[in-house]
Amino acid sequence: MKDSDINPLLTPVINKDIDAFREFYERTADHVYRTVYYLVNNKNEVNDIVSDIYIALLAALPYYDRNKPFRAWLNGLIINQVNNWSRKGWRRLRIFNRNKQLHVSQPWKRPDELAIEAEEKDNVLELVNSLSLKLREVIVLRYYQDCSFDEIASTLQIPLGTAKSRHHEALKKLRIRTSRSHFFKEAYHHAD
Repeated sequence: MKDSDINPLLTPVINKDIDAFREFYERTADHVYRTVYYLVNNKNEVNDIVSDIYIALLAALPYYDRNKPFRAWLNGLIINQVNNWSRKGWRRLRIFNRNKQLHVSQPWKRPDELAIEAEEKDNVLELVNSLSLKLREVIVLRYYQDCSFDEIASTLQIPLGTAKSRHHEALKKLRIRTSRSHFFKEAYHHAD
């Protein structure tokens, strides 16, 4: 998702142009879904959170400062909506038109390649999800959205040093958990 691809669509989307919104959605949906998916523990809530994000985005878009990077603004909106969702303990209404979700096509892979890739992603995701939300946010923005530390600090509205220290702490915890995980896997395999 590049700002140069998004910026020409902003005014038509604000003016409620349906075709512009479709194109805008196609260009942003993968970014939004991936970010939410990596931030939340309950994967069943991803679609509802993404719907809330687009509703909030449409309401906030007229106030977006076009002198600032769109991706950073969108990341901030995503994180705010995920945090709002997490704070709400009551059940949310389900979106009725789930069947019309965007399906992102991927290049063809052999079934064994897909299985190995899925297992590796699940292992990494499990480790990332074991982190606190503050640490998870930094890891998702840094490694899944390729944000710089300056962008992370700006998105999370924290000092640059705090972004770096959270990153350091998250990596330290992930290393410890990874080494424990490998230890238990090795012990399990030796028991066979």
